[in-house]
Amino acid sequence: MAENRKYLPLASTRRLEKLMTRYYFLTRYHRFWGKPLRRPLAWVTSGAPVELLRAFRIHPVYPENYGAICGTRRVSAQLCQVAEAAGYSQDLCSYARSHIGSILRPELAPMGGLPKPDLLVACNNICGTVLKWYEALARIFRVPLLVLDTPFLPGELTESAKSYVLEQLKHMADFLAHFTGRRLDRRELERHMALSKETVNLWKEIRGFCRAKPSPLNAPDLFIHMAPIVVLRGTPQAVHYYRLLRNEVNSRVQQGQGAVPGEKIRLVWDNIAIWYRIFGFFQMFSERGACFVTDTYSGGWVMELTEGDPLESLAATYTEIFLNRSPEFRARQMIELIKDYNADGFVMHSNRSCKPYSLVQEVIRRRVMQETGVPGLVVEADMADQRVFAEEPVRNRVQAFLETLSDI
Repeated sequence: MAENRKYLPLASTRRLEKLMTRYYFLTRYHRFWGKPLRRPLAWVTSGAPVELLRAFRIHPVYPENYGAICGTRRVSAQLCQVAEAAGYSQDLCSYARSHIGSILRPELAPMGGLPKPDLLVACNNICGTVLKWYEALARIFRVPLLVLDTPFLPGELTESAKSYVLEQLKHMADFLAHFTGRRLDRRELERHMALSKETVNLWKEIRGFCRAKPSPLNAPDLFIHMAPIVVLRGTPQAVHYYRLLRNEVNSRVQQGQGAVPGEKIRLVWDNIAIWYRIFGFFQMFSERGACFVTDTYSGGWVMELTEGDPLESLAATYTEIFLNRSPEFRARQMIELIKDYNADGFVMHSNRSCKPYSLVQEVIRRRVMQETGVPGLVVEADMADQRVFAEEPVRNRVQAFLETLSDI
């Protein structure tokens, strides 16, 4: 049965579908397009410095984004079971299990799985699990694995931390030069970084429109339309798409159109989307006039690329990603979002798969509630593995939470 979606859909979604279809088509046949004809393909983690890879004409592909696709198509549980039968624990990230399952049984996977990589690039600024996940991939495919180790930031970025990451980026550039047979073209690197910066600024502007009341976007819009800033960061295609989306969202604001008809309650979301219930879950809120006007997850790609030496800028940017920061930093971030977007409450997805995101949420929740005076709800689920989602308990908690907000 099709889910009843009580929200105003974006016309840009059709363009997004074409853009992402083209991206995965080119990914499948990456060896036969562009110059040189044989363009290496790298599987990369979501916090990897892809601008450097693009400067070497390497095509980046994101198994985490593919895991989200498996979730939205509701095949993750089956693929996870394949990985579990092969010895991978059910306690591992469902993106990792879905992806490994797609390698072992490609006939069960969307698009028949991802094409085999020539190179693996993992960065631990968002997640520690990716290191072991990518080590397993390196053993399976027998390809080089590059790891960018970003030190955790309990406070602000220090010169020693930036220098540590900068040296690794220099070694990575040397390796990529040897691997591809190309020199690092700094002008090409700066070009991709300029495109990333423009993409980030457009995405920031689009998210900023949601300060309006009613909000022109709801959480499903943010989660779906963040795809290009993940997989196409540093490309003209991402810039062109977000200009189109920016214009449509701005038009909604000018016309007073809200994503949720009759918006009554404004909320902030924390953590990755529940992909297999991307519309059904948020319908529990929208049917009562509640709109998620902003979130921490899609905001994770609002990464300011600083001026100056490009490698130094990459070192700072990719070390300061918000999941590599302290609970105090993340609490301040939530507090600022609630105040800036005039939110009435917030919802935290206690995500069974993503422990770096979820383990400190209760500490953050108490701090945010104390400082803002707005209530916060915790919902237990998983981003891709639908076996751990309990519909009735979640619905009961959501309804009780919204009734509390209606009484305020």
